[in-house]
Amino acid sequence: MAQSAPSAALKAQLRDRFVGQNLKHVPTPSIILDLAKLEVNCERMLDATERLGLLWRAHIKTHKTTELTRLQVGDDRTTPVSIMTSTVLEAENITPLLKEYQAAGRAVNLLFAFPLLPSAIPRLAHISSTLGPSSLSLMIDQLSQLTFATTLPHPPLLFLKIDAGYGRAGLPPTSPALFSLIDAALAAEQSGTVILHGLYCHAGHSYSARQAGEGMGFLAGEFAGLVKPAEYIREKRPARDVVLSVGATPSATSVQNLVFLDGKGEEEDGSVAEVRRLWGVLRGKGFKLEVHAGVYPTLDLQQLATHARDASLMTVDDIAVSVLAEVASVYPSRGANGTTEALIAAGTLALGREPVTDKGTPPGKDYSGWGILTPWGAARANPVPGPEFPRVHSGWQVGRISQEHGILTWHGPKDEEVPLQVGDKVQVWPNHSCVAGACYDYYLVLDSRNKGREDEVVDVWPRWRGW
Repeated sequence: MAQSAPSAALKAQLRDRFVGQNLKHVPTPSIILDLAKLEVNCERMLDATERLGLLWRAHIKTHKTTELTRLQVGDDRTTPVSIMTSTVLEAENITPLLKEYQAAGRAVNLLFAFPLLPSAIPRLAHISSTLGPSSLSLMIDQLSQLTFATTLPHPPLLFLKIDAGYGRAGLPPTSPALFSLIDAALAAEQSGTVILHGLYCHAGHSYSARQAGEGMGFLAGEFAGLVKPAEYIREKRPARDVVLSVGATPSATSVQNLVFLDGKGEEEDGSVAEVRRLWGVLRGKGFKLEVHAGVYPTLDLQQLATHARDASLMTVDDIAVSVLAEVASVYPSRGANGTTEALIAAGTLALGREPVTDKGTPPGKDYSGWGILTPWGAARANPVPGPEFPRVHSGWQVGRISQEHGILTWHGPKDEEVPLQVGDKVQVWPNHSCVAGACYDYYLVLDSRNKGREDEVVDVWPRWRGW
């Protein structure tokens, strides 16, 4: 059964319990967010897309909170609010915020960004009734899904899901099945039951980027893959808008390089020229260009490894999420080359188990752990990942992991070990913040701008859990 939205009473109880507490005194494991970093990451994305004339759609599946959604769409702005969710529960829980924005005069659009499930129709129908016409978008990649989409109270806007090479969902951009689906969607539109809004793709494989410029290359590939089906729609429907929505955090956030670096590096990077060329072609044909992303507010070690943005726009200082854990045991000389190992009470359920893809030669040379200790508390001298991460990495890492156990391993000379002892609290940068947050009921929020009180909890944000 789906979990209902956290009540105001629950949030008040959590705030009474935690606000004003120092991290040294809160339970472990806990998941932590830094408000200062979240705000910077969100504002950069809003500013970049606005200045480049791109539509912006925020994915909220990473954090599943109302509070961070406000930052993603710019709570005090007047621009349209376009968001996307991966579960119906997320869509249900964010609907009250969208109603709030509608009352303030902002247009809203909610995309259920999973190929349409028949079982989801009753709940989506309620959302459609609540938000009104043109406020709900659906994603389809099968003809049978089109039939389900025609049963909602208001004609939904349809995105057709394109496989940009990731191989997870969607239809290849040149497949006969896609063009048949376009024809069927246009026919359904003529009957007044749906509105073909655009094409959508997600470059999940952009997480494999490892060098500057690769993120922009993936972005170019996404737009390039949409040209033929977009032109086909335009031939069939010359006078109507078509939105081309692309992105994953590495490819979508790479556009920040075009805004905040004053053109630095554009001459050397052919992918930048290709993106600009494609934008010109597609805009010249009257298409609207949209980018979407989800993990960019929190970031994590996976994103650091992609180097999708210039180093001035992405370092460990921009990672806004960490997991607070406690050292339970210390094992001198048990590790490689006689180094120490330590046990923390934070395993798979506290950190997640998604790797940073190992592209090292030989395999295992690159970082292959499950988290890295931040320079905080007893581990304040721990070295941090730098510009050559994940190829170069050192210090305390979560080297092995099981359900509740995380084994810290030392990478580097034994005589340089940063000492740990039983009872020490440490913070861990997770590999993938979406999965790291999944088992927590709430985030403890800090604000690193509060000098001298950086470790003080300033807010608590309940998470939605369920589907």
